[in-house]
Amino acid sequence: MMAVAGLPPVDLHGPLHRFGIMDPLCGGTRAARYAARGDLGEAWRYNPLSIVIVYGAALAIVRAGVGFVSRRWVTLITEWTPARRRWAIAMVVALVVLLEIRQQLRADLLMAGTDTWR
Repeated sequence: MMAVAGLPPVDLHGPLHRFGIMDPLCGGTRAARYAARGDLGEAWRYNPLSIVIVYGAALAIVRAGVGFVSRRWVTLITEWTPARRRWAIAMVVALVVLLEIRQQLRADLLMAGTDTWR
């Protein structure tokens, strides 16, 4: 919907955004709009997580449609041993920290144009 209608008319920023402190989700709305339009370069520039979210949501919708029509559901089964669980949590934490650092380094880009939302 954002690809067609544009960005929401309300301010979605957290309270620290006004002070120049970005969080890992900053730029996500603009990036999701670019990802939905197929402009992956701009989406990556604002927030790479949006590409995963937008195309993951599209994949989930396709999976639901196929499952509804065929009555067969594609399912991924994973054995979560304690070691795998710890490894997965460590990887997610490391990726979130790296995304936070990346977003903070792009604070000027992410803060540009946000005054018009007030």
